[in-house]
Amino acid sequence: MGSASSSYRVIYLDVDGRIQKVVFSRFCSPCDIKELFCTAMGVPRNTHISLLDSSGAMVSIDPTMPHNTERSPYRVVHMIGGQLADKEELFQNVLTQVAEQFSRAFKINELKTEVTNRLAMLEKRVELEGMKVVEIEKCRNDIKNLREEMASRNNSNFLEDNKKLTPHRDVLSYPKYMLSQQTIDALRKPAFDVWLWEANEYHLSKETVEALRLPAFDAWQWEPNEMLSCLEHMYHDLGLVKDFNINLITLKRWLLCIHDNYKNNPFHNFRHCFCVTQMMYSMICLCNLQEKFTQVDILILMTAAVCHDLDHPGFNNTYQINARTELAVRYNDISPLENHHCAVAFQIFSQPDCNIFSNFDPEVFKQIRQGTITLILATDMARHGEILDSFKQKVDSFDYADEEHITCLKMVLIKCCDISNEVRPMEVAEPWVDCLLEEYFMQSDREKSEGLPVAPFMDREKVTKPTAQIGFIKFVLIPMFETVMKLFPQIEEAMVQPLRESRDRYEELKQIDDAMNEVQKKKSENLTIGGKKK
Repeated sequence: MGSASSSYRVIYLDVDGRIQKVVFSRFCSPCDIKELFCTAMGVPRNTHISLLDSSGAMVSIDPTMPHNTERSPYRVVHMIGGQLADKEELFQNVLTQVAEQFSRAFKINELKTEVTNRLAMLEKRVELEGMKVVEIEKCRNDIKNLREEMASRNNSNFLEDNKKLTPHRDVLSYPKYMLSQQTIDALRKPAFDVWLWEANEYHLSKETVEALRLPAFDAWQWEPNEMLSCLEHMYHDLGLVKDFNINLITLKRWLLCIHDNYKNNPFHNFRHCFCVTQMMYSMICLCNLQEKFTQVDILILMTAAVCHDLDHPGFNNTYQINARTELAVRYNDISPLENHHCAVAFQIFSQPDCNIFSNFDPEVFKQIRQGTITLILATDMARHGEILDSFKQKVDSFDYADEEHITCLKMVLIKCCDISNEVRPMEVAEPWVDCLLEEYFMQSDREKSEGLPVAPFMDREKVTKPTAQIGFIKFVLIPMFETVMKLFPQIEEAMVQPLRESRDRYEELKQIDDAMNEVQKKKSENLTIGGKKK
């Protein structure tokens, strides 16, 4: 802090040959200083005056005006008539231009300071971690991209106004469908009748069939009617239609009814149903489960995956119980959603047109019903620790002849598929995180409005993508998939390794977020300290 005297300015004026000393505070406004000068001159306070230095240059009347001495006083000029108007207009134009120049200069300097601070922080981190020089530029670009993204989100809430995400997807690099050979042959004949051609006279392309068997399958590329065709193909490809004599029309009607009974939630919707079922199909293929399970077990796995989230309301069990909803009351707070999914599934099966089990022996149907219910109830994350601990006790001495072991494995398999999005490539998995957070935020907003407890991982004010995913991947996904890997080592490359890479990517994003928050914090502290000094 300066001395008390530094808070005042002394200016000498030449008033009609008389030297007048004027003292004012540097905190005075230009208007106050001008009125003080008028008083010193003995003229009305609203008189328009102008100051000229010894060279005849005009001097701005403000707290920062140049200091002078008694020997070099400022000459005071009265502004009158047209002279006043012209000079005032000229003066205002000059001031406006100067203000614009200062504004641009300050903004540029502020931007340069911010960029310099961020690059300095990044380079320090690079130096400490011993990264190669070629990686420095990549990190700089990452910071630049992140900065642009943050700027685009300035003064807006994450997923504001409940806007639903519609991820942009590139066009598939392979054809989805191929015409059947019969249709191709018929098209070559002059007598082809377009009215007799039916939509089912085409089939999935070879590329689609192969892609469906992979955990990396991109479901964002497919429309609902196309996903229904893919689900139908899975039942055929696994031999379930042939082995259980499932009526083809009934299978189509059942799948259509399934689609109609999934709500348009941001996350728990029909596309999620398809992804879980497709992941189950890929695990059956990848782990050769048909060599170890009965066809009834395979049918249970697939059907439970299709039905596992039917009529999901978009609000989880915690909300149902805390809000004392009809579902929570009906099922006594015991897995209300999962019990509801089971009930809706078998209400659909109770319709003759949708009952794909109509040809089954009653005992076989009873086994399928019990198995499906068991698997759907296992998707309640409140039971995660209990189910995984039970499986860990069995995995080292697993017995495929033991029905209890088989049931436990099936429960773990559907749990893996239900939360398997991070197994898929980043461009496929990340939009699902956005969808899940959108659904979480919808629930937490309602909980706040209803005065109910809010989980921190659902609160839009507290959660970010990295913080939401890191713990879930490290402590839920990886331990469960690594336990399954003990039985099926072949999933390491296709499923476990992508999870580890996803964990590493989110941890790196969190480090960048933390570093940027630290820079912002220091910037705010510097501004606060600077304000106090003033």
